[in-house]
Amino acid sequence: MPPGGLRAETVTLTGPEGHHAAAVRRLRVGERADVGDGAGTLAEGVVTSLARDSVTLTVRSVRTVPPPEPRITVVQALPKGDRGELAVELMTEIGADSVIAWAAERCVTRWHGDRGARALGKWQSTAREAAKQSRRAWIPQVTGPATLADVTKHVSGAACAVVLEADAAASLSHLALPGKGEILLVVGPEGGISPAERAALAAAGAVEARLGPTVLRTSTAGAAAAAVLLTRSGRW
Repeated sequence: MPPGGLRAETVTLTGPEGHHAAAVRRLRVGERADVGDGAGTLAEGVVTSLARDSVTLTVRSVRTVPPPEPRITVVQALPKGDRGELAVELMTEIGADSVIAWAAERCVTRWHGDRGARALGKWQSTAREAAKQSRRAWIPQVTGPATLADVTKHVSGAACAVVLEADAAASLSHLALPGKGEILLVVGPEGGISPAERAALAAAGAVEARLGPTVLRTSTAGAAAAAVLLTRSGRW
């Protein structure tokens, strides 16, 4: 549902959303269904009519959920295969607010041309579906692929920027976190963040921190770290 479309007295879901509601969820007349626009507005509705690929609801109430604070952005280095989609799915369900795909130096996967556009589209679609599954009011923004220069720019503008490193002296669970603004979390590729990248990120103002005694895959580290940040920041 596009932003602003939930203010009407009735809402009709068509296309993929209508098909999902009618054929997959098998909603019935009189059943409650909540609808969101992905931009902070949620509507509670009741199904009033059905077709093969569409559902019409009467809106009972509408509420607006403000953007969460602090905002958590994960810079995710491109993993191999479909592990990028897994990472986006997990981070979205847990509560990350945006994901930036990063073409780090040691990434095996490369996004170029049409292939890159398709891969980004899959990440964005994954975030949208995961947001619906977890009933989030805000769909995470997914962008990229970012260069090191793009990432350092984001680091400089964040209220707090953290680079996950297994050998870091500081623990993520003990870092001082801001109550507002953006917390930027940088997750490297399977081969790790290169020394030159680590130096550039540190020069831009990022601090390094470890998650724990074990080493996680790049596709799961972001989700685990986001959960720590959500707990520490009071959002959980």
